Amino acid sequence: MVSRWDYHPPYFGFTHTVVPFFDRNLLIVSDECTRTEGADWPKLVWIVDGRTETNPVPISTCPLPPLDNFMRRGARYGAHNLYENLPKPNAWKSDRIVLATFFNGGLRAYDTSNPYQPAEIGYFVPEPPARAPSGAIQINDVFVDERQIVYTVDRHVGGLYTLEMEF
Repeated sequence: MVSRWDYHPPYFGFTHTVVPFFDRNLLIVSDECTRTEGADWPKLVWIVDGRTETNPVPISTCPLPPLDNFMRRGARYGAHNLYENLPKPNAWKSDRIVLATFFNGGLRAYDTSNPYQPAEIGYFVPEPPARAPSGAIQINDVFVDERQIVYTVDRHVGGLYTLEMEF
């Protein structure tokens, strides 16, 4: 093992996804929300300074919408998955934009040009599907193709959503 960064406690576990921005010496790290209605709040997307791989240092978190807006919508609300900048010719890549799923908080986009103060630059929160077992949307995963077409899915019955980037 080269290093370990453990922020559980004081925050509730589970770390879910890590996306390195190698050219900027940054790591983007997401927690996974596992409890309903904000019971394990906050679940964050962290920006971590990775210049010294033996000592990763958190420098900021991506802003979240107010808890009250989503906590009582039902099911999970908090960070989950990140778009992973896959090294494939049909995949979009960015060392500045982070796309993160937040279950009933939808899909959120952040600009990390200033890693000490990331800014939300877009979001998509669809209405809950009619047959959603929890009565809420549960956006779970995201992929972006080389044309900047975004594909995101609901983990229960909402299906596939196809979006176009406008930033």
